[in-house]
Amino acid sequence: MYDVIVVGGGHAGCEASNASSKMGMKTLLLTMNKNNIADMPCNPSIGGTAKGIIVREIDALGGLMGIVADKSHFQIKMLNNSKGPAVRSLRCQADKRVYPKVMLEYLESNNNLEIKEGLVEDLIVEDNKVKGIVLANGEKIFSKIVILTTGTYLKANVLVGSKSTPSGPHGEGRSNNLSDNLKKYGLDILRLKTGTPPRIEKDSIDFSCMSEELGDDIPLTFSHDIKPIYDINKQQKCYLLYTNDKTHEIIRKHLKESSMYGGYVTGVGPRYCPSIEDKVVRFSDKERHQLFLEPESIYYDEWYLQGFSTSMPIDVQEEMVHSLKGLEHAKITKYAYAIEYDAVSSLQIKPSLENKVIENLFTAGQINGTSGYEEAAAQGLMAGINASLKLQGKDALILLRSDAYIGVLIDDLVTKGVTDPYRMLTSRAEFRLLLRHDNADLRLREKGYEVGLISEEQYQRLLNKKAMIKKLLEDVKTQKLVITSDVKKCFEDINFEVPKKTMTYEELLKRPEITFKFLSNFHNFLYDEEILEQVEILLKYSGYINKAYKEADKLQKIEEKQIPDDIDYSKIKNLASEARQKLSEIRPRTIAQASRISGVNPVDISILAIYLKKEYNHE
Repeated sequence: MYDVIVVGGGHAGCEASNASSKMGMKTLLLTMNKNNIADMPCNPSIGGTAKGIIVREIDALGGLMGIVADKSHFQIKMLNNSKGPAVRSLRCQADKRVYPKVMLEYLESNNNLEIKEGLVEDLIVEDNKVKGIVLANGEKIFSKIVILTTGTYLKANVLVGSKSTPSGPHGEGRSNNLSDNLKKYGLDILRLKTGTPPRIEKDSIDFSCMSEELGDDIPLTFSHDIKPIYDINKQQKCYLLYTNDKTHEIIRKHLKESSMYGGYVTGVGPRYCPSIEDKVVRFSDKERHQLFLEPESIYYDEWYLQGFSTSMPIDVQEEMVHSLKGLEHAKITKYAYAIEYDAVSSLQIKPSLENKVIENLFTAGQINGTSGYEEAAAQGLMAGINASLKLQGKDALILLRSDAYIGVLIDDLVTKGVTDPYRMLTSRAEFRLLLRHDNADLRLREKGYEVGLISEEQYQRLLNKKAMIKKLLEDVKTQKLVITSDVKKCFEDINFEVPKKTMTYEELLKRPEITFKFLSNFHNFLYDEEILEQVEILLKYSGYINKAYKEADKLQKIEEKQIPDDIDYSKIKNLASEARQKLSEIRPRTIAQASRISGVNPVDISILAIYLKKEYNHE
């Protein structure tokens, strides 16, 4: 008997099994192929806009993705570095061969974790409570909790043109019966689609007519715990190129031959990561679309053509690729394909990621309707944490929208549901100025410590960092810059407005152009760079940050207004019929969560609040 069985060894499964085993649960990770643990069937990159902040949050809570990425990448950069801190995110090119190897090493070092190969085709369910799983060979394995992280393997079909092949990524087997059995138990099943572009042989590419995309020339890490372990000057180059009129002409000519436009796809594809044929149709006014060529590994010469996902037939893919400048003689080593698969309705999931229909069944990753390694890993981590907390008899860890992007992600899933694969965007987070790359540990590390995933040593480093930030904030309030002739000249040399009087460093730092680097001409600030960065952001954006905290406090008060589990929405008079139906289906935990449900209007919330006050003495 296991405490937790995790089904699937992708990014969600890795985080879930690591979290539950580190929290003391006897855990079994079941995967069809041990060699595919932490596999990257699509782009071998980690992070990106908003996604990079999720990786920082995973690391802050005690997850693995950040540190594994740091130990396996060959290029890293900060996106949106010229913009405000709210939208900055790290992105790295992880080595497709190294990342899974490092991840597996971490998993195998966990004493409470066993890894076994097997195909799960059914659950053991008694009285709407999961008791274990059934393998394809009929073997039953019992556990107290099951976490499904099945990725794109549920009744998966790989599509290339009109050809449909029952298969998972890489031509592997698929789970044929599990989603049907889930439906039998009362779960709503969706059909979704994603895709991947062709891979190109390096020696067949003419890089001379493309723009180089380099890594940053300063050391960067996702992890809060390790120093950079790469050589900045030996990062691999990526390249920028564009589609052209000829490419678009080929796509339009053969549009009906693609799986999507030929009517062969039944699943719904990702809105924010469309195929190249979808881009050409939806954005017909654009003369070109941006593409990137990125190496998959330093150990083989296969390059990933980012932005060129397609489900066209093989011969058309050849034409399309050869129409691109620099790829006229390209050799395609792996053709693009679309893959459709089953997922469960996220409206049937609690904020803890436990299923509402089957007790002790948790789901995480693409089975919940998301896209992306980072979104999957975040859910896996939270599912592993909450499964363990439930077994410990403790309350679930629910991150609020003002706590983390992970909180936004899960709240969106359970209140809004999905119709196409969900992707995290900065625009989804109303408190994004609070949810920055630079403060993920300050926001979340204590929570990771409380659940047992952050060590005492890591926690003490956090406390020391907080103390240093507080001390520097006090220092800049009291220390002043006297405007001497030498000081005046420093300002004038770079065309900065010269202060008319003696000012504190705090007052100076609130000026947009003034940085600690400039002020080091006059004072030696003996603090680590991350402390200086944190204080600089807090001072420069203090007005906006304080306003955001006030809004978050308002939300927190509404979040605390719990809705009783036994409420009968049919008894609330004057509720709109759609609101009544949505509230009954989703059963939100709080008034705040209810207010975010599509189809529930402010008037409905007012009616609900009045009813709760009258019937439950709800203040």
